Amino acid sequence: MAKQSTKQAPLGLVVVGAAGRMGRTLIRVIHEMPGAKLAAAVERKGAAEIGKDAGELAGVGANGVLVTDDAAKAFAAGDAVLDFTVPEATVAFAALAARAKIAHVIGTTGLSAAEDAEIAAAAKKAVIVKSGNMSLGVNLLAVLVRQAAKALDADFDIEVVEMHHRHKVDAPSGTALLLGRAAAEGRAVDLSEASVRVRDGITGARRRGDIGFATLRGGSVVGEHSVLLAGEGEVIELAHRATDRAIFARGAVKAALWTRGRKPGLYSMADVLGL
Repeated sequence: MAKQSTKQAPLGLVVVGAAGRMGRTLIRVIHEMPGAKLAAAVERKGAAEIGKDAGELAGVGANGVLVTDDAAKAFAAGDAVLDFTVPEATVAFAALAARAKIAHVIGTTGLSAAEDAEIAAAAKKAVIVKSGNMSLGVNLLAVLVRQAAKALDADFDIEVVEMHHRHKVDAPSGTALLLGRAAAEGRAVDLSEASVRVRDGITGARRRGDIGFATLRGGSVVGEHSVLLAGEGEVIELAHRATDRAIFARGAVKAALWTRGRKPGLYSMADVLGL
């Protein structure tokens, strides 16, 4: 009697926003990643790319997966959704993924508290992995920031500095907020009460314990983040620089692979990476 194979079938991944820069990068990474396959590619209604081959769009050659605007049908064909779109679309996709009982990996940033609450509600019925940044390096950096903030008291001022390309529409970046939350957790404070997002004019002296944010935009910068802990006579800088958006795509695909067999719930990349 032949031995039965225990090898799992590749995980079928649905890419939403498939024609965008991140969507095309995701398709390329899925093409290269063992254990994953592209199940469907979704774009908004009226997009010029509807009906085109997703592999050709991404530069990996024809793969027979045609771009569609029917998200419900696409989700029914997959095991997990990769989503780096916009908040309004992400909330709709979260509800749709929950109904289809497939995992949802969210790299979308700029979500409001109300939108976060809708995603948390969807996570009661589906596996959702949500992170302001999908890269291993950034999530390791967040751990280091948390430890540093805990080790150094409020005599050390904390500033989060970030720079992105000119086309980014939300600020501070999701990664900057992730790092700010890590610092706040290290200090055991509420970031919403400690954060300072804007300084302009005569602001007065810096308050002890504030966590400041500075946002820079320009050129084609993929993403640069620094957390400064400034004390009397010394400054500690923890930093990460992304030079290729493929690091976020690889992290998202790894997160999707991690979801297989998980119970419904809202997870982070720290969970995926065991950090």
